Amino acid sequence: MSAEQNFHQAVKKSLQNTELQTRTAAAAAKHQFAVAEALKQFADLELARNRAKYIKWRVNENLDKYLIDFEANLMRKGGKVIWADTPQTALAEIEQIIKKNQAKHIVKSKSSICNEIGLNEFIKAKGYDLTETDLGDFIVDGFNEKPFHGILPAAHKTKEEINNLLNQKISTSLDIELNEMTKDVRDYMRSKFFKADIGITGANFLIAENGMVCISENEGNVRLASAFAKTHIIIAGIDKILPTLQDVDLFFSLLSSYGNGQRLMAYNSIVGPKNLEEQDGANEFIVILVDNGRSSTLASHDQREALSCIKCGACHFVCPVFTNIGGHSYGSSYTGPIGSITEPLAHGLNEYKHLSNASTNCGKCNDVCPVKIDISNHIIRNRRDNINAGNETTGEKLAWYTWTKAMLSRKNLNRSTSIKNFTFRQLYKTAWGAEKEFPKIEEKSFNQLWREKFGGV
Repeated sequence: MSAEQNFHQAVKKSLQNTELQTRTAAAAAKHQFAVAEALKQFADLELARNRAKYIKWRVNENLDKYLIDFEANLMRKGGKVIWADTPQTALAEIEQIIKKNQAKHIVKSKSSICNEIGLNEFIKAKGYDLTETDLGDFIVDGFNEKPFHGILPAAHKTKEEINNLLNQKISTSLDIELNEMTKDVRDYMRSKFFKADIGITGANFLIAENGMVCISENEGNVRLASAFAKTHIIIAGIDKILPTLQDVDLFFSLLSSYGNGQRLMAYNSIVGPKNLEEQDGANEFIVILVDNGRSSTLASHDQREALSCIKCGACHFVCPVFTNIGGHSYGSSYTGPIGSITEPLAHGLNEYKHLSNASTNCGKCNDVCPVKIDISNHIIRNRRDNINAGNETTGEKLAWYTWTKAMLSRKNLNRSTSIKNFTFRQLYKTAWGAEKEFPKIEEKSFNQLWREKFGGV
């Protein structure tokens, strides 16, 4: 089946799962309340957002320069940069590193780009021992699922489901509370960190001026993964660049506030290759820069602003589509409103045009974006580009032709309500879906009401 067919099937299944919708709505409400409280730390929030928007705009307009600066500065410190156009290239390079180091134990922290390139599936298929060290990702990995949400990967799971999983994986009690559950997982992870040969992490930001890597987290697992392993591999998209060290305090604060509803996350690290006189840190510091369609997004001048996204996930929980169908229905690496822009641009408007249509364009996503991406209008631009590329189906063309003819004819608009309702049902009964009640057209049109009240033709 095509990506669009899989999407429609997943959506139908999700819409029938009222329990999932209830849990998602509860997580969204809790998240929005926490974000509102965290944002009170900004004396001038709009100024902060405008600054962040400008910085990311400058990066997008000069991305090639900043990437070269980052590579040169990191290599000057003793690190290594690997460029990967595709997920396959990135995975092949990682396998070479594993083989070269004869690594037996690999630990990994939360990383959206690792999910994007299929890292877990690849490493496990090769027979290596891989441990997810983030609690949320550890849980969804145990269920053989993808993260439900970038920041809250297990938001769709109940406490009972999680308890049953952990009971099977690490023999925890079936009736433990959250703090006990976290402690049990932490104890289980400790031995994994101590014997790790390779630690794999993502990066929240890459600093061009000094070749350093910024990582923000709450559990401390990233610091442990990079501290004990002999080799630290950082996988990052080419869109993670910030120009200077001075920019980091603003972006750490925005990411924490909009992503987790915190003034600042518990652990905020700026790391790089260790110096000769340093005792701590990995012997090898390798950054793999992944493109995987980001250059295609950059080439789309009208929508390249989407690369400014800092992956806070705030737009997801205000989106009526996401909160009704959940993260898994999208069937793509990046979901929610921002994914509806980037996935079609990166991997083909025709193949993923359904994602650009999975939006009500209510504009709530624009209101909560920390870097003020014009999300709803970029989704419309995706739709425009798809039509201009000739990717409309015959059915879509016929539907819009029929609609246009009807709207341009006063005679058709003033026909009886019964005829209009019958025509509407016949034309759109398949597209509307069996789960939703069909709307009924009012007895009198606006034109008729106007003439009755004010007269005229």
